[in-house]
Amino acid sequence: MDYIKTKAKSARDALQQGIYVVINPFVRLLLRMGVTPNVITFIGFLGNLAAAVVIALGAYAAQHSPLDWKCLTWGGALIIGFSLFDMLDGQAARIGHLASTFGAFFDSVLDRYCEFVTVGAVAYLFICTGWDIAALLTFLALMGSLLVSYTRARGEGLGVVCKIGFMQRPERVVVTALSLLASGICGQCGVSSFDPLWIVAAAMGVMAVFTNLTAIARINYMRRHLD
Repeated sequence: MDYIKTKAKSARDALQQGIYVVINPFVRLLLRMGVTPNVITFIGFLGNLAAAVVIALGAYAAQHSPLDWKCLTWGGALIIGFSLFDMLDGQAARIGHLASTFGAFFDSVLDRYCEFVTVGAVAYLFICTGWDIAALLTFLALMGSLLVSYTRARGEGLGVVCKIGFMQRPERVVVTALSLLASGICGQCGVSSFDPLWIVAAAMGVMAVFTNLTAIARINYMRRHLD
């Protein structure tokens, strides 16, 4: 198990470094334009808010007419696109030597807002379309996501670095965005063998399970270290 975790971490780090190679020229361009890391963070939040609005508008309209699958496609695309700003702001702070304690705090808070509005919009989608069980799973996924972040922050406040677990923020963003994209594309292509909303419902089920398992694992990790 430790070997698998090590290999997974190495693969993730390698992917992250590859992404940095791609985005660094853009980061330097933003810095030359006078854009600060906090502004980049806020732009990322606005993009995620726009994604949530698109999904929510599609959900509201679905109460009176067939679901517009383009809303899910655009919502997923916006989440992926603007979540990259979560990497841009950190790189801008490092490259431009603009790192600050408030910047780290501001980034963490807006990350939570991004997750609340996007996953909340997915829950609203299920409520509007009558998928009550899927709406409940989405609520559990959101609750688990909050606890994953809170257990890490509380642990660090007590002097223990706690980053264990599978379903951390990057994984949650990818699962949410790709499920919306896949569902929207299948809906637009007229897939009739199943309802494409099952894709999003399954993704929320996975998140509901693994976010809460990650939170529980972190609680146990903190218990061992603090005892």
